[in-house]
Amino acid sequence: MSEILRTVLPSTVTWVETRDDRGVTELFPEEAAVVAQAVAKRRAEFATVRWCARTALARLGVAAAPILPGQRGAPGWPDGIVGSMTHCDGYRAAAVARRGEVSALGVDAEPAAPLPDGVFEAIARPAEAEMVSKLSVRSPDVHWDRLLFSAKESVYKTWFPVAGVFLEFEEAELVFDPAAGTFRARLLVPGPWPELSGRWAQTGGLVVTAIALA
Repeated sequence: MSEILRTVLPSTVTWVETRDDRGVTELFPEEAAVVAQAVAKRRAEFATVRWCARTALARLGVAAAPILPGQRGAPGWPDGIVGSMTHCDGYRAAAVARRGEVSALGVDAEPAAPLPDGVFEAIARPAEAEMVSKLSVRSPDVHWDRLLFSAKESVYKTWFPVAGVFLEFEEAELVFDPAAGTFRARLLVPGPWPELSGRWAQTGGLVVTAIALA
């Protein structure tokens, strides 16, 4: 295992990450059909992140099988497994755990760079915008706007497989603890949890966030 997700995931979670794309030929036929009409870049990242997932599952003793996107693209995991995938430019990763040890899981990685124009304003609640402004003065080396986006993605990836309903960016309000490398998300809609807690890091040219519920 490499070191990027190690900073944000507990030992109960198994993960595999890579900086290089694998061959698309490693897809199952059912998976290949999903991206048959996609551009080459999309096919490559789709295949590589599934290679990461199958490699991680093999470490849990789970046989290789197709991992097909379901509702809103959420991956379908084998029975008794929770998992999460992420990919961005130059990075692909998947994390899995047995449901008896982790009840819900979400991971996300993003480039350690400012968000494109207009994105932060679209995802940040007023209190979050104020927090990011203050943190950017205190710790300007951290891309707090991108970190907020990533953490909200991890919240969604944890939320959706259990709640089964879409969660808008503004329906969760986040608070970062810069010293502890943690964050809390207060959910503003009815659902399985009123609050979620996770970890974050900026390392290797990436911001990464994760939630792993025991």
